[in-house]
Amino acid sequence: MSDYRFVTTWCLGAPIEQVFDAIEDTARWPQWWKGVREAELLEGGDERGVGRLWRLVWRSRLPYDLAFESRVTRLERPHLLEGTATGELIGVGRWRLYGGRGDTAVVYEWNVRTARAWMNRVAPVARPLFEWNHDVVMRQGGEGLARLLGAPLIVNG
Repeated sequence: MSDYRFVTTWCLGAPIEQVFDAIEDTARWPQWWKGVREAELLEGGDERGVGRLWRLVWRSRLPYDLAFESRVTRLERPHLLEGTATGELIGVGRWRLYGGRGDTAVVYEWNVRTARAWMNRVAPVARPLFEWNHDVVMRQGGEGLARLLGAPLIVNG
């Protein structure tokens, strides 16, 4: 398996609570995040949302889908949302939000490895292309979130 470590930062001109609510509402991601093809809730979790299990299908510029399940393992509103992924991607994703004066900085960490055999075979030469594809998806997410919130996107990268 090939390991990847990504860090993405979005800074939006919107209050932290609004940004957190939009990120936490995974069911609506396909409506505003271009790379998300499907977001299906499989299990509900507890009253705070910990334990929720989502089936997610993603696609960006490269002509393949990636499907995995993501379970919410930590939720500290409005500053932290964390989950584990299993399936075609395996790992941990962590959203950290920092707010002040009506603006919000979002830092997303994605420590993941691929489970698809063909991806692992070509990873030594295709890694830059896979990383570029991830960056495209995340830029689309920042742009979509800003549109959803009607907020300026100050940093997207």
